Amino acid sequence: MSLELMYITNNPDVALIAEKYGVGRIWIDLETLGKEERQKGMNTVKSKHTVEDVKKIKPLLSRAKMLVRVNPWNRNSLKEIESVIEAGADIIMLPMWKSTREVFEFIETVNRRCKTILLLETKEAVECLDQVLVNGGMDEIYIGLNDLHLSYGKEFMFELLVDGTVEKLTKKISAAGLPYGFGGIARLGQGELPAEKIIMEHYRLGSTRVILSRSFCNTDLIMELSEIDEIFRKNIKNLRKYESEICHITNFNENHEEVKKIIKEIVKKKRSM
Repeated sequence: MSLELMYITNNPDVALIAEKYGVGRIWIDLETLGKEERQKGMNTVKSKHTVEDVKKIKPLLSRAKMLVRVNPWNRNSLKEIESVIEAGADIIMLPMWKSTREVFEFIETVNRRCKTILLLETKEAVECLDQVLVNGGMDEIYIGLNDLHLSYGKEFMFELLVDGTVEKLTKKISAAGLPYGFGGIARLGQGELPAEKIIMEHYRLGSTRVILSRSFCNTDLIMELSEIDEIFRKNIKNLRKYESEICHITNFNENHEEVKKIIKEIVKKKRSM
């Protein structure tokens, strides 16, 4: 097993570099509704992507799939989803859903014309997940730790890895036979919680997909294509090598205990600031 990698960009050159080195999903992010208010003051991605970006990049891709995150369900969702499908999306992701009705209407609107992902990132979604899984119709579920930790009033998004929340959710999704992923990873050796530790948590929990975070390659700061190419080449190679080294491990409990300690220290530090 190796993780399916996703990367958010609307730059065609960067998308092709990411695809060249094995990123399986190029992510166009149309979500704007409510995001600024929810994540105010946080160093998170607030994109300005458009449907035109889908039309521009999709024909260039030879292996990677075009993933589009639309806005939370609203009165304009039908029109937005139609435009995204027409533009060539392979997969559509619904964020911030809070009810079985929203999920049902989303799945009915897409109507199997492309794949669907539910981005689970609210307390309300957690509470209605059992019924959503019974109803079915979606292709996979992704756990969005950024907004979900805010929904629970947590200090640090990876707290959900050690308080049992992610484990409880992944067990339910796995039992329903759906693939899933969570969170994001930086380059190996980087991040408040080192990427290596997070990757081992993915393996422990049976996760099969992950976002390469902005810190993996921040194209707001790095604009030279040759440098971007080298970052992807070197760091995806390192990631795959690391995966090959840990794939035979059957007991990840020691890593999980280390993750708990690191997160406890991070939270303690955040509360003292």
